[in-house]
Amino acid sequence: MASIQKRGKTYQYTVSHVVNGVSKPIRKGGFKTKKEAQVAAAEIETQLSKGILPHLKPAPIDEYFENWVKLYKRNLSTTTLLHYDYTLKAIREHFGSKPLQEIRRHDYQLFLNEFGANKSRETVEKVNTHIRSMVQDALEEGIIHLDFTRKAVLTWTVPAKKPEDKHLNYVETKHLKNAVYKLLDQGLGYYLILLALTSGVRFGELVGLTRKDFDFINNTILIEKTWGYMKRSPEGFGPPKNNASHRIIKIDEKTINAFRRLFETSPPNMYQLVFYSPQSMYKVISNTNANKLLLKTLTELGINPITMHGLRHTHASVLLYKKISINYVSERLGHKDIDTTYKYYSHVLKELREEDEKKTVDTFEDM
Repeated sequence: MASIQKRGKTYQYTVSHVVNGVSKPIRKGGFKTKKEAQVAAAEIETQLSKGILPHLKPAPIDEYFENWVKLYKRNLSTTTLLHYDYTLKAIREHFGSKPLQEIRRHDYQLFLNEFGANKSRETVEKVNTHIRSMVQDALEEGIIHLDFTRKAVLTWTVPAKKPEDKHLNYVETKHLKNAVYKLLDQGLGYYLILLALTSGVRFGELVGLTRKDFDFINNTILIEKTWGYMKRSPEGFGPPKNNASHRIIKIDEKTINAFRRLFETSPPNMYQLVFYSPQSMYKVISNTNANKLLLKTLTELGINPITMHGLRHTHASVLLYKKISINYVSERLGHKDIDTTYKYYSHVLKELREEDEKKTVDTFEDM
């Protein structure tokens, strides 16, 4: 039976605990009321009755999260680790160094409400996913015994960009592709736009391509590395985003032949980079300049502009629209699993399902 003692203006509990015949009572103070001390003591007694040794040392949430990332997320790319740094910053701004043991469901819900006051759904979901994963490990380690993220309601205010605004439709894609072929002699940037559109490769992977990655016999390109093209990236060559990002992509003959001619008519560079730019700080065509060139091209075609990353979405959406299997699209994009592909292209899949539904009904009506 726990005993409660008053210590100045606060209360302390003492719970009997015997280890190998030796009395090792568990004490904790600082409770504002006697009732709070009794409730906390009862929780400790319940844990002991289940054979669980309470973790009484405070575990500051910011410190625990930071160490958790270092321990379990060390093999992630630099860009992905920056997302975890963003979550850590959000934790520190709201919770400071509050111990995990003192955080309750209403505390976490308040955090989500305040954090989501000027954030998009995608941002809130990502931060919540990081914290939920950390909490699950803290539970397994016995540091906490209640999942304060359970049944949390995600809130956000910034509307997500409409999927149709992130990519071109099939007709627009055809117009852009034809226009870029006519502009190839005007600069290397147009080759970059062309390959982004016909391969669906991430920008870091594109600028990391070297001449030896092109197989002109089999019409393929090898994706096995990236190139640092911004401040937060490692300098020079780096690893791709994940294991699934190591892949060989088949390229259409017209595009691969364009690069064959490019290599025949342009001198190599010390890095053998395809999209080498000696004037650039990072020695490759910058994402900013590529986006400007794409904006100029689309504007001249009378097409609503998208970004270079939007060309990746365009590539995937066109393939799905043409009934290419989602398994192959996922593999071609280098997604870590097919769920990622479903998440990003659910709008296209929904449209295709509605189309299949109509065709099914029409099939039996026309019999």
